[in-house]
Amino acid sequence: MGRVDGKVALITGAARSQGRSHAVRLAAEGADIIAIDACAPIAAAPIPMATTDDLAETARLVEDLDRRVVTWQADVRDTAGMQAAVEAGLAELGHIDIVCANAGIFPTASLMDTTDEVWSEVIDVNLTGVFKTIRAVAPSMIERGEGGSIIITSSSAGIKGVPNTAPYTSSKHGVVGLMRTLANELAPHRIRVNTVHPTGVDTIMIQNEPTYRLLLPDADTPTQEQAIPIFQAMNALPVPWVEVSDVSNAILFLASDESRYVTGSMLPVDAGMTQK
Repeated sequence: MGRVDGKVALITGAARSQGRSHAVRLAAEGADIIAIDACAPIAAAPIPMATTDDLAETARLVEDLDRRVVTWQADVRDTAGMQAAVEAGLAELGHIDIVCANAGIFPTASLMDTTDEVWSEVIDVNLTGVFKTIRAVAPSMIERGEGGSIIITSSSAGIKGVPNTAPYTSSKHGVVGLMRTLANELAPHRIRVNTVHPTGVDTIMIQNEPTYRLLLPDADTPTQEQAIPIFQAMNALPVPWVEVSDVSNAILFLASDESRYVTGSMLPVDAGMTQK
């Protein structure tokens, strides 16, 4: 018997990386999935965004586990789009028990090189998008009366300051305030709200030249090999990053009844980064 048998999980940013991993991990433990992704360019993002083919691959992996899946292309900044995604998921799967507000972008720049446009877009995606995701889903969870779990992907940068990431770090601190407020607001409905705080995760979000250049500003063509010692020096444990499965295991715990009395918490999966 799976740890989330009979539950339905809505996941944003589900087309690849952490979002896909969370979808597959929850499906492996019995959940049906509503997989949402913008699958469209975002100007402030330093890397190409996921595609509709990526989202289809997430769906295939879930279906291979003999679970149902609804995919929907929507931008978390779009209120109407998120409401349509929720309505489509409810029409097909009947209810939503778990929300993984995972979608986010990670541009890097010094304060003086951060434009108004980049600041606004990062806050809109990483913070306002989380708000709009939860606001779209919460009414159905409250009306059903069976409780639930909302899990927001923050970051180690939601606990400590990280140079040259002002909009990202601000957004990830911001979702903690949102989580703490909603943990109180939704508790009477037995809906738990928590944040997860990874260090660097071995996905395209950090494995790219703009991130390597942030760590190695004097290198002409910085490489992953050059960046590994710097990544590792950020963590207390002797690893440069964690795997997506490590974060998905934390998501599963917070989604399951094993954490039925855990709410308003900040769960680090950070190899000790926030202790340095």
